[in-house]
Amino acid sequence: MSLMQGDSLTSHNFGLQIDGVMVEYLAEVSGLTLEQDVIVHQQNSAQGKPEVNLLPGVQKNGQCTVVRGMTQSSSFTTWINDSINGQMSTARKNASIIMMDYQDNPVKRYNLRNAWCSKVDASTLKAGEAAALTETVTIVFEELVIE
Repeated sequence: MSLMQGDSLTSHNFGLQIDGVMVEYLAEVSGLTLEQDVIVHQQNSAQGKPEVNLLPGVQKNGQCTVVRGMTQSSSFTTWINDSINGQMSTARKNASIIMMDYQDNPVKRYNLRNAWCSKVDASTLKAGEAAALTETVTIVFEELVIE
């Protein structure tokens, strides 16, 4: 690995893998969070004093947002269409957001289990505008495992 002691990963070197296939073009990933419920257990001690214990609860499902250049990627478009059309047998896929070092070696993975697209938002079309077209895709998942 090309990272030295104290180096951090950079925000510009990442990728999205869906069922083991890397998505070709990706501009941004945001909203990737892992959260679980907290159970508050209150009781009295043998001396009659109140005690509060915080216990881990159920891990919550989640979502993240991916911005990608609008390309002719048929596999990504098929995944979006299967999700939006309710074809869950083919839409639910395992995906990974991969952070890479300066030499493009995977260093950290956020594995999304049973991920599918719940929303697609195309960028604004404007006559005379010289800008790349993008799709903003909301991906929901049942479980997040960090490696």
